[in-house]
Amino acid sequence: MYLKRKIDSYLVKWKQDQEHLPLVIRGARQVGKTEAIRNFARQNYSSVVEVNFAEEPGYKSIISEGYRADTIIRLLSRQNPSFRFPPGETLLFFDELQAFPEIATALKFFQQDGRYDVICSGSMLGLQRQRIESNSVGYKMDYTLRSFDFEEFLWAQGYPDDIAEDLLAHMLELRPFSPGELQKYFSLFLDYILLGGMPAVLRSYFTNHTFENTATIQRQLLLDYQEDIQKYASGLDQAKILAVFRHIAPQLAKENKKFQLSKVAPGARSREYFGCVEWLRDAGVVSICNCLNFPELPLKGNCDETKYKLYCADTGILIAMLDDEASTDLRRNQNLGIYKGALYENFVAEALTKSGYDLYYYKRENSSLEEDFFVRTANELIPVEVKAGNNASKSLRTLISSEQYPEIHEGIKFVHGNIGRANLITTFPYFGAFLLKSYLSNQQ
Repeated sequence: MYLKRKIDSYLVKWKQDQEHLPLVIRGARQVGKTEAIRNFARQNYSSVVEVNFAEEPGYKSIISEGYRADTIIRLLSRQNPSFRFPPGETLLFFDELQAFPEIATALKFFQQDGRYDVICSGSMLGLQRQRIESNSVGYKMDYTLRSFDFEEFLWAQGYPDDIAEDLLAHMLELRPFSPGELQKYFSLFLDYILLGGMPAVLRSYFTNHTFENTATIQRQLLLDYQEDIQKYASGLDQAKILAVFRHIAPQLAKENKKFQLSKVAPGARSREYFGCVEWLRDAGVVSICNCLNFPELPLKGNCDETKYKLYCADTGILIAMLDDEASTDLRRNQNLGIYKGALYENFVAEALTKSGYDLYYYKRENSSLEEDFFVRTANELIPVEVKAGNNASKSLRTLISSEQYPEIHEGIKFVHGNIGRANLITTFPYFGAFLLKSYLSNQQ
């Protein structure tokens, strides 16, 4: 059962480009990289040569005589005589690139040769990026695949390809949803919150049409991530990385969501955990939301690297981090409790990241002024607030009205409510977060 992804159309366009370079697809484990590539390959090539360097390490010897394309093809065919290499009709698919980043050196030679298309894929690629980049600079393209976003989830539910256009039209026209529409989309949103976007979880849900076994799959994915930390975190303290990872959910549940190492271990200092947070980010497991020094443009370079919030890259994994009682309550929709704000905020952070935004927030020292996120247009800085209900937004109003923040003229608020606008604050339902970038680009 293959569920449509946005990468599908990207891969088709990549192949149609006469000058396309070898492609490296990176992302966290089990977000669907291999499945998407195989689906694309079946439909577009008469021959697919797939090599998994983690499962079949013997294939690492294909570079023993050098990196030229014809040499590697000869050694591949020697190891597996069933492989076929018709020029112009063959895809070479090198999977688990993180287990053998040296093969990236060959991308230059395959690009120059031009007879074969090449796609490399693997998890944890952020950790091997320097080795891959130095071996293939200028001779490859990159694509980051993340778990399903809300639009892809709607496709899997049977909604048409243009469902996002309809939702965006409501937002652009500030046209509220009807009560029936709002109830329908919020029900879908709650399902997505509980399931997350990991393909194995969604495949189980859409096959059985129930939540049966989805919690078990989520917990296994969580265990897999922790196993990866123990397997790949060489040169760093694995116990510290695990401790940081396990503290994401409880710290997000607090009113002050800034990640505090002192909560991970009494007396912990930043220098003792240097690299741990970045390791999790590069593995595709978490997103870092940096604290701005001051809410003004530019955003990059304008932050305090010692202050940040951490979000799970997939809200379903965050659900798996909760204790059994909290997870059960959430699934029954009986008591979101202290995790309600954390889940909604993590969902918006995930939607922004998947849209291509970096994450920034602001907390003024010795003040109640705090804003969840900031995004920018060409000339404006726009604060984005996530409310667990639809109550007042004191910080948002302050940022808009104060002369201290001349680049802020309006704000966005995501709520458990309908579309509206008042006092230069535009309100959208949570499920519209994945369309924020499209909405703002249409406002220019």
